Amino acid sequence: MTDVAAVRTKFRLGVIGDPVAHSISPAIQQAAFDAIGLPTTYERWQTSQDELNGRIASLRADDVLGANVTVPHKQAVMPFLDEVRPVALRAGAVNTIVHRDGHLSGDNTDVYGFQAALAGAGVDAAARSALVLGAGGAAHGVILGLAALEVTRTLVWNRNAARAHELAADLGSVPLIVCDSSHAALQRAVAGASLLINATSVGWHGDEVPIPLAMLDQLGRDAVVMDLTYRDTAFLRAARARGMQTLDGLPMLVYQGARAFELWTGKDAPVEVMFDAARRARAS
Repeated sequence: MTDVAAVRTKFRLGVIGDPVAHSISPAIQQAAFDAIGLPTTYERWQTSQDELNGRIASLRADDVLGANVTVPHKQAVMPFLDEVRPVALRAGAVNTIVHRDGHLSGDNTDVYGFQAALAGAGVDAAARSALVLGAGGAAHGVILGLAALEVTRTLVWNRNAARAHELAADLGSVPLIVCDSSHAALQRAVAGASLLINATSVGWHGDEVPIPLAMLDQLGRDAVVMDLTYRDTAFLRAARARGMQTLDGLPMLVYQGARAFELWTGKDAPVEVMFDAARRARAS
């Protein structure tokens, strides 16, 4: 790997998505690059589906280290890359692109970020039954992370059950129970869970919630409720009011970003600097 810190070129990186105006990744990554003294600018790269091919081609420029990829392009970028790493293939999603000498490699750091977030919160998932809400790219990474942590079982519930079945097919040999989309099936799944994870986009706006909050009463007080949204959502506040441990998506965002930083640079990420920047960006 090229030691990019030894090169005095002004590098560029960015997050590719549609939309990306809300992303706090630029604040997190810019703080990290500034902390190690690597002259790099990290930007928001608003990119429509029609613009995606051209955007990925632009990453081959000599001064570009790579990119992050967010919704809705985590799967769509894969055909434009020279290589997709095994963990990204298994997850069915790329969230990090690394550029080396004209070669673009797609990776997935969400799996690592999810596992590191649980570990950082002192959550031992191995003895728990997990319920994942959602069947998109984020859910793929979460389920792979849970499988590696050896949870007792993993259930997935999605409003569109067909998408949940597609997710199960994508993940192949990963043990997974797909619930039907009915209210009754959701109630049964919540009642049997001790680790409940919202991997949907519901929660970004106002007080919207992924499931009826009354269902949280079916969880035990030792349950852990996690929301991948990196804000204190109504879903998390309701779980916390019931005495449960809660975890928002900010640690996962930082840890996956730290892993991406290391892939781009070959250097240890300044994780505490990144956490401080993330907290400031979220509060602003």
